Amino acid sequence: MIKPDFTQAVPADLGTVHFVGIGGSGMSGIARILLGMGHKVTGSDLRDTSNVAALRELGAEIFIGHDAKHLGNPDTVVVTSALWPTNPEYLLAKERGIPVIHRSQALAYLTSKREVIAVAGAHGKTTCTGMIITALLDLGEDPSFVNGGVIAALNASSASGTGNLFVIEADESDGSFLHYDTAVALITNVDADHLDHYGSEEAFEAEFARFAQGAKEFIAISSDDPGAVRVSRLIKDHRVLTFGRADDATVRLFDVDASGARVSFAIEFEGQTYKAQLRVPGEHNAINAAGAFAVLVGLGFDPAKSISGIETFGGTERRFELHGESRGVSVYDDFAHHPTEVSAAIKAARAVVGSGKLITVFQPHLYSRTRLMAKEFAEALSASDQVVVLDIYAAREDPEPGVTGALVSDAFKNQAQVHYVPEWNDVPAVAASLASEGDFIMTMGCGDIYRMVPELLEALEK
Repeated sequence: MIKPDFTQAVPADLGTVHFVGIGGSGMSGIARILLGMGHKVTGSDLRDTSNVAALRELGAEIFIGHDAKHLGNPDTVVVTSALWPTNPEYLLAKERGIPVIHRSQALAYLTSKREVIAVAGAHGKTTCTGMIITALLDLGEDPSFVNGGVIAALNASSASGTGNLFVIEADESDGSFLHYDTAVALITNVDADHLDHYGSEEAFEAEFARFAQGAKEFIAISSDDPGAVRVSRLIKDHRVLTFGRADDATVRLFDVDASGARVSFAIEFEGQTYKAQLRVPGEHNAINAAGAFAVLVGLGFDPAKSISGIETFGGTERRFELHGESRGVSVYDDFAHHPTEVSAAIKAARAVVGSGKLITVFQPHLYSRTRLMAKEFAEALSASDQVVVLDIYAAREDPEPGVTGALVSDAFKNQAQVHYVPEWNDVPAVAASLASEGDFIMTMGCGDIYRMVPELLEALEK
């Protein structure tokens, strides 16, 4: 991965913009807004995805594969930290002296004249961001937004609104969430991750505290997550709203019923109780809703109308997303890629599958994360009935000797429930053979595992 050069000045006018890796959720969202502003946008990506197709329809010129000839003659180049330093488009842009800016700098450029609501956290930030956006629209606001996933009801991950609010998912993986002029900071949790970048849990938490301290208006933060509690102690001279089950939480969550396909709960705020039922399952989504509620009431919106707006949220792409059914077996996909997320996703799926079996097809993401958390992944995944573990999706990392998906499968206490299948083409048949009518198969991971869904449905047919 490249080390972003945040000293690079952002041009006053971005002009023609070339995105290296334009198909990513964050990159495509920024590109969409720039297209709407009248900028010429070009880009490249490794695969011709739905995000790429949507941007092409809006007028972007996009190449598949990375090649120096794809660069063209842009005024500005936008990159992500996940880029390899040998990328030919990146190298040519640097050689030619074209301003190369990180995607967070491009997003900061877009948000510079708006009131920024920045949502950060190890888990739940895409959903929380989606809930805030959906509720604001229901409340009659017209916010701009860039989210890390497509909001189902809007069929978009970004939009340029006419209002003053700009809601963003702020990425903590490389420290870039510090670059926004944040008015309101929402911290869902601070569960240690990205230690390949931060080096230690203490450094990870210190960066979240810096992010919180940068909020000009207020901070909404979990009252329950241990890491968030430690970060709260580092926040000085700021208005802080806490949310969660703690008795002293500003927004207190209670009576959570996550036993079915829709989670219901109650919230106590300023002596009043508000009941809600979401359109999505899982206790974790009740917690996400409490965080979104804290932001809305902190901004001054009516509590009852805010909770009603949150109830209209219908989910985001790649969060327990149903893709189809074959032979009575439902096939879902989920983005979970950290043990805490895996545990929450499986718990939610179990509440929906009922008496059926849950077969999780898991693709580990990053060598460093797999090496550090193999045991935790095994413990979380073992809540499934059967698990198929693939090899690691490397993303921005070079391979590490001896680090494979087998580290996860070998850590299972019950070896009868896990199957390590390193070859992609072998996985669909194995997963299909484990499933019967009424069961769920759920692909899981933030790599390219979602691409296996059609193959699983075909294998079930066979």
